[in-house]
Amino acid sequence: MEFLKKLKDNMFFKRWFKTPYTYVMGAILLSIFQIVTFGLTGNPWGVSGVLANWGAWLYEAVGGSVDKWYYFSSEGAQRTLEAGFMNHGGTMRNLGIIFGALFASLMASQFKIKKIKSKKQVVAAILGGLFMGYGARIAGGCNIGALYSGITSLSLSGWVFAFFMFFGAVTGSKLLVKYFM
Repeated sequence: MEFLKKLKDNMFFKRWFKTPYTYVMGAILLSIFQIVTFGLTGNPWGVSGVLANWGAWLYEAVGGSVDKWYYFSSEGAQRTLEAGFMNHGGTMRNLGIIFGALFASLMASQFKIKKIKSKKQVVAAILGGLFMGYGARIAGGCNIGALYSGITSLSLSGWVFAFFMFFGAVTGSKLLVKYFM
């Protein structure tokens, strides 16, 4: 316990873990991560495509086969699935995002488990997740892969994605307020 008391008073700890970063610092860090990811893997940073692989690995773990599915029929997709969950760079990035966010919220004393307020809240969360996941797959990426990586790669598709993401967020917010609040 003495260590934790000393840690809370440490100037380095306060600066890096307690004080919120500015938007400019966040943009700089995201840009650095994008450049490093592209340099090391040869692919832009993406999150949602990896989730399709996770689903395939889970399906195969319970005895299913995705070999005949169009999305996984290419030679590259088959190599990815054969390599396995823990040998995939995108999986390591996504796990890093998940555990990094948990670590950051714990270090900033911001982690909270909230009580579910109503069944409407659960329905809204499930529908929102399904629509976002479906949209990410048909758009060829999520806000990271299609928007951020698209714009930083000087692709027009990133800006088109931004426009429609804004439109979708406004529409979704209005539906959320009208039907679920």
